[in-house]
Amino acid sequence: MVVFADADLERAADAAVFMIYSLNGERCTSSSRLLVEASIYEEFTKKVADKAKAIKVGHPLDPETVVGPLIHPEHEKKVLSYFDVAREEGATIAAGGEKVEGPGGGCYVAPTLFTGVANDMRVAQEEIFGPVLSAIPFSGEDEALQIANDVDYGLTGYVWTADITRALRFTDALEAGMIWVNSENVRHLPTPFGGVKSSGIGRDGGDWSFDFYMETKNVAFATEAHRIPKLGG
Repeated sequence: MVVFADADLERAADAAVFMIYSLNGERCTSSSRLLVEASIYEEFTKKVADKAKAIKVGHPLDPETVVGPLIHPEHEKKVLSYFDVAREEGATIAAGGEKVEGPGGGCYVAPTLFTGVANDMRVAQEEIFGPVLSAIPFSGEDEALQIANDVDYGLTGYVWTADITRALRFTDALEAGMIWVNSENVRHLPTPFGGVKSSGIGRDGGDWSFDFYMETKNVAFATEAHRIPKLGG
């Protein structure tokens, strides 16, 4: 997710929080890297941190719960290990960064935000697949694009800006299979779903699924005795 200074910051913050902490962060289209223009970095990451701290973690059948338990103890162990990685790499834990004791002893992890992240850190390059967000500052459009594309994955991207010309230019160069501008993931199901780079090849969704899940076979019948070229005759 890339946030420029001219964006609607409150809406962008809500979208950033929704796209990483909903579904416990265990979603392929989560915006796990948050790129924020340097001039608004402190203000914006504080908004996100405050919202993350207010999220209720608890039993998944409780209607008030936003973040429930992760899928398995082994996965919880993996997610929790990145808190130590972040500290070792020099990032700051602005929210969360701890296990939460929830009902039934499940795999509860607090919604977490890392700030002061550089894109070459493991917490920016590796897929954590939990309620963990890494916030990276950038100084301009060119640097934002370089950082955004400097990763092995390319499923989704989210761009927030009031400049439609920049949005067109930026999304054209952004290496992602699906991109939303000034929106969280609001997917129209018949549209193609899929990514680039290590996020896979091919597309499904709607009519695209026929090509993805089936093999097209070409069978040609001659309906009359047509002329066959004679070689060497």
